[in-house]
Amino acid sequence: MPTAYILLNTEIGAETQVRLALKEIAGVEEVYNLWGVYDLIANVKAESIEELKGIITNEIEKVSNIDSKLTMVITDKPKDILQDKVPFGNSLIQ
Repeated sequence: MPTAYILLNTEIGAETQVRLALKEIAGVEEVYNLWGVYDLIANVKAESIEELKGIITNEIEKVSNIDSKLTMVITDKPKDILQDKVPFGNSLIQ
């Protein structure tokens, strides 16, 4: 399932309005406020890469009060994330 994370900068004071608008878009799984350079991060998922592009370019672009965004499309996910052993110092956590 194609996935993207989008970092967004909003106009001052518009974080909540933008966050709520993003949550209404089909395919936007999660939206969180951030401290730091960016104001929000959104997790977007779709059935195809074409659908993902459409959500990002057609739906998210329509949301007002967004000053800028940085989109990162995930190209590969590890299959075994922390399932067996995780190295920790000189030993392994099991």
